[in-house]
Amino acid sequence: MTNLNKILFTSSLITGTLIAISSYSWLGMWMGLEINLLSIIPLMTNKPNMMSAEASLKYFLTQALASTMLLFALIMMSMTLMFNVKASVYLIMILNSSLLTKMGAAPFHFWFPEVLEGLSWSNCFIMLSWQKLAPFVLLIYSNKTMVFLSAVIILSMLIGGVMGLNQTSLRKILAYSSINHMGWMLGSMMVMETIWLIYYLIYVTITTNIIIMFKTLNITHIQQMFTSMNKSLMIKLFFVMNFLSLGGLPPFLGFMPKWMTVQIMVENSFVALPAIMVILTLITLYFYMRISFSSTLLITVNNFSPNLQPNKFIIIMSNTFTLLSLVLCTLIFNIG
Repeated sequence: MTNLNKILFTSSLITGTLIAISSYSWLGMWMGLEINLLSIIPLMTNKPNMMSAEASLKYFLTQALASTMLLFALIMMSMTLMFNVKASVYLIMILNSSLLTKMGAAPFHFWFPEVLEGLSWSNCFIMLSWQKLAPFVLLIYSNKTMVFLSAVIILSMLIGGVMGLNQTSLRKILAYSSINHMGWMLGSMMVMETIWLIYYLIYVTITTNIIIMFKTLNITHIQQMFTSMNKSLMIKLFFVMNFLSLGGLPPFLGFMPKWMTVQIMVENSFVALPAIMVILTLITLYFYMRISFSSTLLITVNNFSPNLQPNKFIIIMSNTFTLLSLVLCTLIFNIG
């Protein structure tokens, strides 16, 4: 694929999302989602191999099914909302389910790790960040059933933690990590949209740093990580800090949105749900710490002088920004 085609489809991808989140009607939102879908497929297949072709086909079929469910729910709601209140509750659940399928939240996550496994790191970043924006915003706009959403949150955190334990593929680890974080983002969205936005931006920042490191070092599995990261202690330390930050371990940046989410949920009389969320996120933190400690222990003595090559300079600058942001965000939160 030429650079001109990439620019065209990337612009169309961004436009589709902006149409979806800024539209006044549900039909316009659906149209924006379809433009977004038709733009991401060529970007996913830019490298002619079987894995990317399979991933793009799985993604297309799943998203087409979710779009059909969304359109069906919208049509039926417009026909039955004023006549049958009980039926409208089920239709709202179908509508929410279609949006949750589009973002890959559990129990609608079946496609997400498999699709990510077949993509390049650049496309993985798009899937983990930009592609979640429109479904989340549409979920904010829609009516929500709290019991249904609470069940989705608990399942997302449980499946994201348990299924990530035995993975060796870094793409699948990030996929199940994303499912776990979707549980937290849905929890923050239930009580305050501003907290959701802060969580989303911090999650994207940390994920960006991790994917830049994996792409620069050209690693896809844990076994490669242990050997590739021995070349520089600084890169290894940045990786460990970002992974622990993604797990929400204080005093790293990723702890702050979780702390804010729990505090706001408790203030809004949610007690049991945040307690379950904190307990379940310990499973995810366990496999983050297992990977981090395993890579840290494999340090050779002659690698304590950092070697600043141009590609590693990008990693260092992005990580320095993240670590400085922790101090800034904590100050803002405490002053506010």
